[in-house]
Amino acid sequence: MRFITRPAAKRIAWLAAVLAVMLAACWWTMIHMPMKSFRGPLPELSPAQTDLRQELVRHVEKLGGEIGERNVLLPRQLAAAADYIEQTLSQAGHIVVRQSFSVAGEQCQNLEVEVPGRRAPEEIVVVGAHYDSVTGSPGADDNASGVAALLALARFPSLQQPLRTLRFVAFVNEEPPFFQTGQMGSLVYARQCRERGENVVAMLSLESLGYYSTRERSQKYPFPVGLFYPSRGDFIAFVGRTADAWLVRRCVRTFREQAAFPSEGGALPGALPGIGWSDHWAFWQAGYPAIMVTDTAPFRSPHYHGTEDTPDKLDYDRFARVVDGLGKVIEDLILR
Repeated sequence: MRFITRPAAKRIAWLAAVLAVMLAACWWTMIHMPMKSFRGPLPELSPAQTDLRQELVRHVEKLGGEIGERNVLLPRQLAAAADYIEQTLSQAGHIVVRQSFSVAGEQCQNLEVEVPGRRAPEEIVVVGAHYDSVTGSPGADDNASGVAALLALARFPSLQQPLRTLRFVAFVNEEPPFFQTGQMGSLVYARQCRERGENVVAMLSLESLGYYSTRERSQKYPFPVGLFYPSRGDFIAFVGRTADAWLVRRCVRTFREQAAFPSEGGALPGALPGIGWSDHWAFWQAGYPAIMVTDTAPFRSPHYHGTEDTPDKLDYDRFARVVDGLGKVIEDLILR
């Protein structure tokens, strides 16, 4: 029988200690978030949240139901979605600016609303969501839900007198085949911001916000992330790269202070599957801090990118609670 020598045992113990320290450091810097996530029965919707719920239903049914699939291959539907977004924002009292560019012989538009800052107008907070859907899907959760949240938030009275400049932007061409290419609407927009020398201090990408499940093991993760997070898909997630950990933590803290709803946060390596899968990725490319707010889409919803991603699959009670809490998160970013 061979025995481990004392020097070898010391080396193994030293390596184990180093590994433990590294894991603890990774957990603290990437996964540990301020305060605790809400747990327990959800309170009844307030009257304001009930009204918000009805508004979200209306927007999702229009985009993900009546209009349905919308992308460059279906230019009429894509244009109808853009027109609806512009009309809704205009009715809320905003001036909408279209950023047009040509893709595959079709004119595509990003739609922007700006609320100038009163104290630091040169500091810009961008809240964005893509309004196209993937080929073959009506895209109710992905991403009519994100656009519905954008349209609702643009009407919040608390966001109309910011100290920093606030922009609401609806992006085109997030989905394949334009995803993470030069024709992705958010990348076109972010690059223009950089070319103009604009100081975008924070960007929030609203990506798939309406699907929730209280079933055990309804939530999936890329390995090994699932070791640290809940197995039930009943929470909203704030996701960013490690460089933007400060922004993830700030948003999570504010949400947990203000919203009675489960939330998780992660500042993880950008190369990990899912971490960069939305319009915040485009702002990383332009050198801006950006995170995604999401129900985690393919890691939770069985209808992701499918024909069954329809308005009836969303949980609008939970959705309304999330959007209400996001209003407080944005308020913190533009007023402090």
